[in-house]
Amino acid sequence: MDRRNFSQSLLAAAGTLSFGARAQPVPAADAYQSAFEASRAAQPWTLAYVGLQEDAAPMPLTLRGRLPRGLQGAFYRNGPARHTLGGKRYHHLFDGDGMVQKYTLSAQGITHQGRFVRTQKFLADSAAGRPVRAAFGTNPPEAEPISGPDDVNVANTSVVQHGGELLALWEGGSATRVDPQTLATGELKTWSPDYAGMPFSAHPRIDADGTLWNFGVSSGRGLLSVYRVKPSGELAQAATIKVPDMSMLHDFAVTERHLVFLLPPLVYDAGRAAAGETFLDSHVWKPQLGLRVLVLEKDRLDAPMWFELPSGFVFHIGNAWEDRGTIRLDYVRSDTARHATFELKQLMQGHYESRETPAVAVVELDLKAGRARQSLLPHWSEFPRIDPRVVGRRYAQVFLAERVNAGDRPGYDSVLRLDVGTGRADRYRYGDNVMVEEHVFVARRSGSGREGDGWLVGTALDLKRREMLFSVFDAQRLADGPIAQGAMARVMPLGLHGIFVPA
Repeated sequence: MDRRNFSQSLLAAAGTLSFGARAQPVPAADAYQSAFEASRAAQPWTLAYVGLQEDAAPMPLTLRGRLPRGLQGAFYRNGPARHTLGGKRYHHLFDGDGMVQKYTLSAQGITHQGRFVRTQKFLADSAAGRPVRAAFGTNPPEAEPISGPDDVNVANTSVVQHGGELLALWEGGSATRVDPQTLATGELKTWSPDYAGMPFSAHPRIDADGTLWNFGVSSGRGLLSVYRVKPSGELAQAATIKVPDMSMLHDFAVTERHLVFLLPPLVYDAGRAAAGETFLDSHVWKPQLGLRVLVLEKDRLDAPMWFELPSGFVFHIGNAWEDRGTIRLDYVRSDTARHATFELKQLMQGHYESRETPAVAVVELDLKAGRARQSLLPHWSEFPRIDPRVVGRRYAQVFLAERVNAGDRPGYDSVLRLDVGTGRADRYRYGDNVMVEEHVFVARRSGSGREGDGWLVGTALDLKRREMLFSVFDAQRLADGPIAQGAMARVMPLGLHGIFVPA
């Protein structure tokens, strides 16, 4: 398929199928807000999902311990932060408007600020005083019609710095430029005229040579686009392939020679979308498909290889590498998609009930024999991150947020360093009243250069003290606890993914 036909088909799909042909009125539109408010007194964890209505002005943190001398720069995190507008509450965690937060680490300490990304959707909803654009899991009554993905882009999932630009990322539309100093919203990023407005995923991977790889999914047409972006930020290549039974696809992995996609059997149903279902509810669980694995050679994107793993659901992959014709990778696996399709809806009503027990799956793909093997490591965890110096290369260590003893509330209470080869684990548990967000690895500039030589940094919410924590760990000694920790006396909505940009 050439670029022109791809562009036309993808925009057509976005306009008529991706978020429902017509948004249908939702009975008892305030039921989510009422249920959430009724739960707040009895469920302290709901503090993490109240959300904000305004930007967060710069505020210094109170620092305990001393920041390492070589650790200076900015930690950026993105995530849904406006969960309610005009008394109307979104029905899924992934619907909220994105806010980019910045923790600046310097010789003076740690300072925090946050700003909403002023997307077209954010501005339209703000002007109306209520949600008027469809979202991932919510179709507002009397919603405005949309003409393309960026009409509903919430820029709320991740951030990346590439080619001298800081970009806020979403799942189904363009990347959005953000000023790295002020966090002011800039223009949408267009990689080429033919790909203006095309989906650009929130999980790009950057090779050792600085090349950025990413993908985008057009669910309505069953198309997968692949981007290769030069270190300078210029598009080097874009291609697309047709994928049968298109899945909800959130992440992928790269090796030195291949791209690897895990397609869970949560499959898009155009009929449901045309009937007015939300984008989320337009997906159907088809376990008979198994968890399909699509492998593409970087230099032959038109020659797909397929593998199959036992049926299961996946959001995130840690890393992948290849050794003598075998690709090895890890991902966080659940038996079903219940967390995505049900539990994150319940969360927005102030309820928590989990039946899933995720595990870390370690996979081998034999490219010559066409066989796949999988083993499981019993860690209830999410948000896998690695030392960025080993992207696509042989590795051992994955850093995760882990659920050890969080009780009757959602989320994670620990950070974990896991050796995916031996199963050895090193963890730090924050405590009973702390909700842990994704932590990221930062390499020690003057260190040995070995994998994992550096720091693990990240944020958490202390429910008892009603404050945010920013912690710095020696990445190889998590059990020793933070070597420095900042505390901020204001609550930020729990977000999703982040990066650290050295000064």
